[in-house]
Amino acid sequence: MGRLNSALASALLIAAMCVSSIARADEKPPVAGGDPVNGKRIFVVYGCYACHGTTGAGGGIAGPKIAPGPLPLEATRAKLRSSAGRMPAYSAALLKDSEIADIVAYLQGIPSGKATKEIPLLNR
Repeated sequence: MGRLNSALASALLIAAMCVSSIARADEKPPVAGGDPVNGKRIFVVYGCYACHGTTGAGGGIAGPKIAPGPLPLEATRAKLRSSAGRMPAYSAALLKDSEIADIVAYLQGIPSGKATKEIPLLNR
């Protein structure tokens, strides 16, 4: 079973690298703060959602909560460039700095949920 999981993880990483390497004809220079629509696409293509959830809320031991209120761009870049625990490192050849800015823009756009006191059912 361990070999199957390892093979699947390798296949997903290779697929993500292939998708990332396809040149986009409409690619433009990164906008200050990044493109949240592209950031969401990258978040899904690279499988970030598998551990962090589609809204960055985390998933138990799989991945910590990263949104709302993500780390600043530089801290996110540093985290992605170095391997930590189960999360792989993403080199600049695999994930461009502009793509990291896009991911951060996506995570910054995720709204906070309501406070407990604002949910009537929880205040009976």
